[in-house]
Amino acid sequence: MQAILIPVKEFHQAKKRLAPHFSATERAALAEAMCEDFFSVVAATGYRVFVISKEPAALSRARRFGWETIVESDQISESSSVDAGSRYCAEKGVQALLRLPVDLPLAEPGDIEAVFEHLQPAPSVVIVPSSDGTGTNALLRSPAVLFPSHFGPNSFPRHLAEAKQSGARTRIVRNPRLGTDIDELDDLWKISKQLRPTSATARWLTERVLERKVPLANPRNMGRTIPNL
Repeated sequence: MQAILIPVKEFHQAKKRLAPHFSATERAALAEAMCEDFFSVVAATGYRVFVISKEPAALSRARRFGWETIVESDQISESSSVDAGSRYCAEKGVQALLRLPVDLPLAEPGDIEAVFEHLQPAPSVVIVPSSDGTGTNALLRSPAVLFPSHFGPNSFPRHLAEAKQSGARTRIVRNPRLGTDIDELDDLWKISKQLRPTSATARWLTERVLERKVPLANPRNMGRTIPNL
């Protein structure tokens, strides 16, 4: 059985690196917008989906899709959440589990389906690194609990090392859309013209960035504002 595991951080705790530019309320709204968009993308794939979270809005939205939810009492780290969720999924009979974060605003259903197409017989791993080559934006493991997670700075080489140590067949898939996430203000600039205009994330950008003309944080971009969508 193949499935997708989506960990969702509490919205008010998300996107803290954007704190110099947006209030906690605005950052929570961005996290919720990206969650809304990404859930719709995942729903179009038809895979079995598990959502692990402490965030009531995310859990409620997941249940409306008919997905299985794992309610957390505490959120220690993303790695802890993913590993707990992976153990739960394995107990439910899931053999290959794809962890995906919600902050992949350019992802399409076909991108997710393509990750599963690269899966080899167990033990095996498929990794989609972040665009800068240091992070792990998608991680497919078979079996689901093949090795522990190391999400955070330099997670890509750490996951590669774990895969090698476990003796897993490993494939690295570089996908520009899955490799694009949102951490810094400059990331918003990069995705602004690529978003679907009707998406919740695009609406957030329009309401909170374009109308206020928030300058970019990167010094090389000072004085430039995010363009019209």
